[in-house]
This record gives sequence, structure tokens and C-alpha cells, in this order.
Amino acid sequence: MASTSSGDFFPRHAERATTEALEDTRVVLINGARQCGKSTLVRQLAKGRAAEWRDLDAAVTRQAALADPDGFVDSPGLMVIDEIQRAPELLLAIKSQVDQDPRPGRYLLTGSSRLLGLRDLPDTLPGRMETIELWPFAQGEIDGTADRFIDAIFSEGAGLKHASEVTRAEYADRLVRGGFPAAVARSSSRRRGRFFDSYVGDLVTRDVQQLTEIERGPQMRALIRLLAARSGQMLVTAALSKELGLPMSTLSRYLVLLEEVFLIKRIPAWSRNLSSRAVGTPKVVFVDSGVAANALGADARGLIRPGGAFGPLLEGFVLMELARQLTWSDELVELYHYRTKDGVEVDAVLESRPGRVVGIEVKAASTVRADDFKGLRHLAGRLGDDFVAGVVLYTGTQTLPFGDRMRAMPVSALWGAA
Repeated sequence: MASTSSGDFFPRHAERATTEALEDTRVVLINGARQCGKSTLVRQLAKGRAAEWRDLDAAVTRQAALADPDGFVDSPGLMVIDEIQRAPELLLAIKSQVDQDPRPGRYLLTGSSRLLGLRDLPDTLPGRMETIELWPFAQGEIDGTADRFIDAIFSEGAGLKHASEVTRAEYADRLVRGGFPAAVARSSSRRRGRFFDSYVGDLVTRDVQQLTEIERGPQMRALIRLLAARSGQMLVTAALSKELGLPMSTLSRYLVLLEEVFLIKRIPAWSRNLSSRAVGTPKVVFVDSGVAANALGADARGLIRPGGAFGPLLEGFVLMELARQLTWSDELVELYHYRTKDGVEVDAVLESRPGRVVGIEVKAASTVRADDFKGLRHLAGRLGDDFVAGVVLYTGTQTLPFGDRMRAMPVSALWGAA
């Protein structure tokens, strides 16, 4: 694993996408979790552009924005506005500016909440704004490797190969570390834990409260712990509602809020109408595996002990690595999971725009059995030629064939195969 400080690595994929967007789009929004590098990325991009900077986390700047939105956004060159969700009223003023002067690269915005979820949002600049999602760093961005698994598997199918030296213990280290720059930079698990505690606390008391009033703060924190224990699993809201003693309406609202502030992500069910028995319940994953592990009080050694949470957290970790790659892969792909009512399932289903499909299973074991391909073979049988490959990602070291279009590959293929 690469040794790095918080300034030694950079969200290079988002940097490229944002640079391209500024060349032909009037307004570019970088949207993502707090502490994942948005401001660092924007400062890097603004170098040499004589950009005007506005930070809405500063109270005086926010007051100026609310007092005179039109004057606040009036700028002849590039204007950077950090944390735009703090004053969404500015979007109408920005719309007026770019309609009068449609040059590309007028505004570069960052946000820590999904803008469409904000109450009383006046306008989302349809046709004028491109949104780039920024997640905590992918493993390849930390290690300095390619992060091209999605493009490679759709291009090469089951011919893709990858050998690995990563051990189960090293995978556990990656899970508890996560991808936030501040966590990666801290070698001490105690110091990382304090960062994660502070991060979740600030998220609940600051960002979530901005979106809505919370009647039950302690239940929100309890919900976060329960969701951490279910990362990578089906999101059964009725069970959560009963366990927390929360009405379904309140629970549903809290889940939306946690997704809007990029703490969790829902992976929708996939069916393509191939079977009326497909289950429509989504899976839930934590955006950052380190936050999830910390919420469970799990360290790297504890994860891989019998009864540890290694398996569920590893599945959530894999799903989020795939979700990150969707934001920069050349192949346009959507991410789903698949499960039928009689229990046949595939952890991840990647479907391209033309309808080609890659199925992925995640196993925490360092060995793979033929039975581990049951769901993938079911999917292949239903899809025929549209099925590109079935991959079981495991914690072993070799790529191994398991029949037509079926392969076992190390988990590290996600950031090491290209």
C-alpha cells in the first residue's frame, strides 16, 4: 500500500472531467461528500485562471450573498463559489448572468448536498450546468494505479487477467482506512477514529439540519450504526423502522437525507423485465468503508476474525469502488444488484447503454468454489449473448477460469487491472 500524506495524491479523474467541462459548459458543479477534496480540486483548477473565490461557509460571505445575489455573482471572469448549498438562492442570479453572457467556464461551484434535494430550490440551471460527482478517493487514486476495471472488463470480457499480492489483512486495512484524505493521512487508528467520529457528528448536526429539522437526533445516530452493519445488504425499511421505533415516514425521510449528504448510497435492483420474480428492494452501501467500520467499532484485526463484519463491508467497499469508476469510465454503464424471490442473487450488475451486462459476486474468502457462480450462471442463461462476463472477486491472488465467460479474480483487479 502506498505511503502518502494528504497532499501527496489528488482526485485526478475528477480533475480531468472538470477541466473538460469548463471548456464547453457555462456552469460546472462539483458535488460530493464533505472532506473528500472538492476545495483542493477547485483551488488546483483555479490556478492561473484569475478566478474570483467565494466561500459560503464564511458567515460574512453568506450574508453578502443573501443580501445582494445579483451583485454577488457579477464577475467578468471565472467565479468559484464553494458550498453553494448554503445559499441556493444564488442559482437564479447565476442563471441570469449566463443567459446574458453564455461563455463557457463562467462559474465553478462546489456542493456537499445533492442540490435537487434542497428545500425551496429556485432553479437547477437546466441545460446550463454540468454536475461532476466527487467521492472519497478510489484505491487507485491512493496507490497511483489505473482504476480502469469497468472499461477493461467490457473490452476484454473473461479474457481479462490480474494477479495480486494483496492479503486479506491488507484488504481489511483498506476497509478501515477508507478514502477520505484526512483519514488516509493518519497512520494511527485512534486518530482516524476521531476524524470519523467528528465527520459523522458534524454531518448530522450541521448539514442534515440545514436540509430539514430533525425531531429525533439520537435515533438518527442509531440509524447510522444500523446502516453501517447492513452496508452491502438489502435495505429492508420495515425491519429498520421496527428496530428503531421510528414511523416509516420518518425513516424514509432520514434515509433520503443521509443519501443527500453523501453518507450512504442506494444500489437499485435490476431486472430488465426478464423475470417477474426479481426483487425490487435496493441495497444500501456506505459511501466510505472507513466511516462504516468506525461506526461498528471495528478495527482491521477484528474484521477478519470469525464473526467479524469483513464480508458485508467488503461487498459495500467493492460496490463503491465500482460506483466511483462509473463517473470516469469511457463505457457508459449503470450499477445495479439482482435478486429473485427464491434467493438467486448477483451482488453487482453492470449494464452498458447497448444492454451488455457484466455480473460480479464478492467473496471475502481466499478460495472460490464452483457454487459461488450460481447466480452468475443464472444471469448468463437468461441474457445469452448480452452477457459479457461473470466475475467472482475474492481475496486470493490469481485469476482462475470457472467455465464459459466465468472467472475468479482478486478484489484488487478493481484498481490494478487495465
